[in-house]
Amino acid sequence: MTNQNVVISDTKSGFSMEIVVSMREPVLFAQAVPKPLAAPGGGTPIIWTKPSLKVLETAGGGGRINAWVDSMRSSSPPRRSSESEEVNKSWMLHHPSALSMFEEIIKVSKGKQIVMFLDYDGTLSPIVEDPDRAFISNEMRDAVRDIAHHFPTAIVTGRCRAKVYNFVKLSELYYAGSHGMDIKGPTQGHRYRKGNQTVLCQPAREFLPMIDEVYKTLLEKTKSVPGAKVENNKFCLSVHYRCVEEKRWAELAVQVKTVLKDYPKLKLTQGRKVLEIRPTIKWDKGNALEFLLESLGYANSDDVLPIYIGDDRTDEDAFKVLRKRGQGFGILVSKVPKETNASYTLQEPYEVMCFLKRLVEWKKSSLRRF
Repeated sequence: MTNQNVVISDTKSGFSMEIVVSMREPVLFAQAVPKPLAAPGGGTPIIWTKPSLKVLETAGGGGRINAWVDSMRSSSPPRRSSESEEVNKSWMLHHPSALSMFEEIIKVSKGKQIVMFLDYDGTLSPIVEDPDRAFISNEMRDAVRDIAHHFPTAIVTGRCRAKVYNFVKLSELYYAGSHGMDIKGPTQGHRYRKGNQTVLCQPAREFLPMIDEVYKTLLEKTKSVPGAKVENNKFCLSVHYRCVEEKRWAELAVQVKTVLKDYPKLKLTQGRKVLEIRPTIKWDKGNALEFLLESLGYANSDDVLPIYIGDDRTDEDAFKVLRKRGQGFGILVSKVPKETNASYTLQEPYEVMCFLKRLVEWKKSSLRRF
C-alpha cells in the first residue's frame, strides 16, 4: 500500500482540503504474470510476450545505448511476411476483436455498472507526425460524449491534461493526464458523483520544478537532431522521435541519457516512437484506474465492469490491474501482434469509435425495454 495526497474541493463553497488515500501499488515487474481472464466462449487466452525493454537504464555504457536503440526500433511496425501473417492469425485467436465478441462482452456486463477508460493518441485520435496536431474528429467526439452520457468515462493519457482537454472539449469526462499523475473530475454536475465535489489528484506535484528544468535542458540538447520534439506534459516529458532518421536515434538516446544522469529521481520509459521521462514514484495508468474507481465508489465492488481501451505500452499497467482485480477487461488498439495483457483488440481509432457507438446503442435499447 502507498499513501497519496488527494485534494477534494467543493465548487459551491470554495472549501478544499487535502486527504491521504491508501492505494494498492501495481507490480511493474511481477515475478509471475497474473492469471488471464477467461476467454469468451471457453478457454483461457495467452498473454502474448516477446523480449522488450520497457524501463530504460540511464547509466553509462555503449551496450545500454544499443539496448535503448533496440527498444526504440521495436516500436516500429514490423515488416509483413508470410511468417508474420501466421503469427498475426495466432495472436488474433487469443486476442479476438472486441467488435466480433461484442455480444459476449455484453453478457459479462449484465447487472454491472460499466466504467469506460480511454487512452487518447492512437485510440481516440490517429497517430500523427506532429503531436500538436493529433486532433479528434467530430464524429469521435460525439461518440465519446454519448458514452459519457450513459457510463462514467475517463481519458487516461501521457499527455498534459489541459492539452487533451483542449483537444476533446468535453467537460463531462474525467481527465487523467501525465500517465495518471494529474487527475481531475468533471467540471459539470455529473450523476455518477456524490455531492458537488471535484476530484483532483496530483501525486507528483513536488517534481514540477525538476520537470521544468529538465524540459528546458532537453530543448537545447536535442536541437542538433532534426525531427526530435520535446513535449512538456506537466508532470512528465515526452521526447518524440517519429520524425527522426533511424541513424540518429542513438545520438538522441545519448543526449537524453546525458541529461538524466543528473536526475536520479526521474526514470525513462518507452512508448510508441517516444521516450517518456517520469518521476520515479509508484504511480502509473493502473494507479489512475484504481483511484478513479475508488472515487466513483467501486473500489471493492463486484457490481462494476471497467473497460480500458488503449494502444500504448503504458496502457499495459492498466491492463495488468484489471487482470489482478479479476473484473473488467482491456482492449488493445493495434494492427500487429504485441506483448499485451489485454483480452481483446481493435485495429484502429475507427474501430474504437464503432465499438463505442455500438455500446451506446445497446444501452439505449436496454433502457427502452424498461
